[in-house]
Amino acid sequence: MDFSTKDIRNVTIAGHGQTGKTTLLEHLLFVSGVIPKPETTDSGKTVSDYSAEEIERKISVYASLSHIERNGKLINFWDTPGSADFVGEVISAFRSSEAATMLIDGRNGVQIETVKLWRDLDRRNKPRMIFINHAEDERADVSAIAKDVHDKFAVEVCQVTIPMNKSGKFEGVIDVLNGKAYFVPEAGKIEVAAEVPNEYQDEYKTALGVLTGSAAEGDDELLIKFIDEGELTSEEIAYGLKIALKNNRIVPSFCANVTENSGLVPYLDFVAEIAPSPEEAIETAKNQDDETVSVLIASSDVMSALVVKTASDQFSGKLSYIKVINGTLNADTEYWNIQDGRKEKIGKIYRTVGKKLVELKSAAAGDICVAAKLSGVKTSNTLAAAQDALPFVRLRHPHPIYSMAVSSDNKKDEDKMSELLAAAAEEDRTLIYKYNPETKQNVLSGMGELHINILLDRLRKQNKLSITTNVPRVAYRETIMRKAQAEYTHKKQSGGHGQFGRVVLAIEPLARGENYKFANAVFGGAISKGYIPGVEKGVKEAMLNGVLAGYPVVDVSTTVLDGKEHPVDSSELAFKIASRNAFRDAMRQAGPILLEPIMNVTIWVETKLLGDIMSDISGRRGRILGQNDIGGGIEEIRAQVPQSELLKYAIDLRSITSGTGSFETSFDHYDPISGKIAEEVIAAAKEFITVQNLEE
Repeated sequence: MDFSTKDIRNVTIAGHGQTGKTTLLEHLLFVSGVIPKPETTDSGKTVSDYSAEEIERKISVYASLSHIERNGKLINFWDTPGSADFVGEVISAFRSSEAATMLIDGRNGVQIETVKLWRDLDRRNKPRMIFINHAEDERADVSAIAKDVHDKFAVEVCQVTIPMNKSGKFEGVIDVLNGKAYFVPEAGKIEVAAEVPNEYQDEYKTALGVLTGSAAEGDDELLIKFIDEGELTSEEIAYGLKIALKNNRIVPSFCANVTENSGLVPYLDFVAEIAPSPEEAIETAKNQDDETVSVLIASSDVMSALVVKTASDQFSGKLSYIKVINGTLNADTEYWNIQDGRKEKIGKIYRTVGKKLVELKSAAAGDICVAAKLSGVKTSNTLAAAQDALPFVRLRHPHPIYSMAVSSDNKKDEDKMSELLAAAAEEDRTLIYKYNPETKQNVLSGMGELHINILLDRLRKQNKLSITTNVPRVAYRETIMRKAQAEYTHKKQSGGHGQFGRVVLAIEPLARGENYKFANAVFGGAISKGYIPGVEKGVKEAMLNGVLAGYPVVDVSTTVLDGKEHPVDSSELAFKIASRNAFRDAMRQAGPILLEPIMNVTIWVETKLLGDIMSDISGRRGRILGQNDIGGGIEEIRAQVPQSELLKYAIDLRSITSGTGSFETSFDHYDPISGKIAEEVIAAAKEFITVQNLEE
């Protein structure tokens, strides 16, 4: 069945780890008749957690796409990981969806990852709903959680479904919008609509009043009528909710006992009828002046599409998940890859139910489809029918927070490893793989230990590679504390023309971050102007490797004071050698010191762990910049910490917080280090250089 843009719904299911996202999708697929029975994550047979690593670890690692047809609408659901290690998958899903469903465990309320993902939705101005799972648990308080969301995020929460639990146990939900009750069905059955029991009429009418007020906020005419008459028709309420949700003015709330298939039908019907379609939703592109411009999703324009995600499938090969922005994407058609400037032949296209592929002839604007074996297509590429189409803005991903130096015992394995890791980084933009020439290491960076380990384990198993990991070396810097001066004469006689160059240099410290200055103060022609570039080259070469531990030198000003040349034997090379040695001699006299990189760190932890975290930061030579109670028992801590103290912080924070803590980092500046710490850094650097020389 073909679906027009207005009949498509794209929804990301997101939330903190272990809140039941995969289980929710599994039961939604069952209720919709897509699968004959719902599986559990323990069984390893769920639709969305189908990769070997997901089955083995019983967690979601990748965003998985499944479609449901409901009331004449096509609903594309993304099931996303809850661990911060795989936030890149969530971000790709958010980008391609017009709405999100934030899953909240009724037993625990709003948790740390919920807060972080909510903020990302705020940055995108994406509509969202909350879905409170485990409403049947005696610890669950649906109204309290809805209020917590309202207070924490300053949003208008309206309860679309409310629990029936007066008897002391969870009996089902009331669909406030449609005035129906849905009792918990028999095992393996689907809930059906019934009349609202008399004992719940008061709760229903109160909730309906709140829902009506929320709907009135969606449209000025509705608001006037509601103020004047105090009520709206059911059709008006639905219309108002649709407008208010599309404009991100309200947050509809649902509650459920997912494993018993209770509370799912009213949620599905709401998504089908009320959730925003892609029609006239906004994407962003770059024009010829590199300015960001808005693009409306529309079916009438020339085809253009965004590749939101790429993945490697063991059986189907490379899969490209494509969000059609304009026009219609057709199978067996050539399109331009705007970034590469070449055509790509799209063969078959598919909708997906997890790993199951359902072939399509075409996909309308707003739809998300999958194309196989597009070898030249990368995440964030733009595909278009016209060569001059505007490229869509690249997906913005967070900077990696955890790094490992990776290597192999043999050259063949190392080459293969590098090829595969580079390809993995093209698929997953929260991965960075590169060679660090300063530390002489191949470094793989990601969002956490689990993120890195899953990737490396997969490469080891699938390709039988020998891969070893080590803590990466820190890229320190060297500088000076005071002024100094030195001279050096390079003189060499080898039969014919010799080499001669004498240079007198003065060096002095610059303010942190100024990096480098060079000046020529030679008078009287002691050194010809033609040799000065050679002098500067020598200085720059000397600054590549400092005198303490061989790290690059920064924040130094160099002035050429004097020198001497020979009419025959002088050359640019001779002056380069002379200045290189003069700089190093001057640096030894100028109080050389080490500089270490200092990182900005933002940490999110439960309030009860605040003291432990602050003590730990102090123990890492860190400086607390501030803290913020963001509600719900969660604290945000801002600090600056030396990078060397954060190399294993992803592991350590997980241990301190029992996996509930989360953090982000970014580079800020370099600070001097001395004493025992500096001695240890210098000793380690010299040992590394010795080993490198022996290996070479």
